[in-house]
Amino acid sequence: MYTIAQHCPTLPNTAFGWSRRYNQSGALARAIERQSGVKLTSEALRRVRPTQQQIGLSRSQRASNVQGAFKVAADRTAEIQGRRIVLIDDVLTTGATVDACARALLRAKAAQVDVLVFARVVDTFKAPI
Repeated sequence: MYTIAQHCPTLPNTAFGWSRRYNQSGALARAIERQSGVKLTSEALRRVRPTQQQIGLSRSQRASNVQGAFKVAADRTAEIQGRRIVLIDDVLTTGATVDACARALLRAKAAQVDVLVFARVVDTFKAPI
């Protein structure tokens, strides 16, 4: 049985001084929930420390930036433990953020984490389509 987990960084986070006006990953996750009937767990992942914006950072800088930044909320672990999780993201650039989120889900004893993205950033100089 799958559970859909919405990608954490798109959630408004006014505690760290920033927020987004529109949550693309959340909208995608809700549409998938409606179409598939798979339960959405939208607030299981929490940001536990501030991170800088990823724009302009290298692959390794992005990974360091988000390492340990996410955790499954203690009151939501029962929704994650032993479950197959589908982590939703709108755009995958280097994969650093979804990797950090997937690791947090696995630390909370998720049985498996699959990532569903709707766009992939491709550096055409390195990997032409």
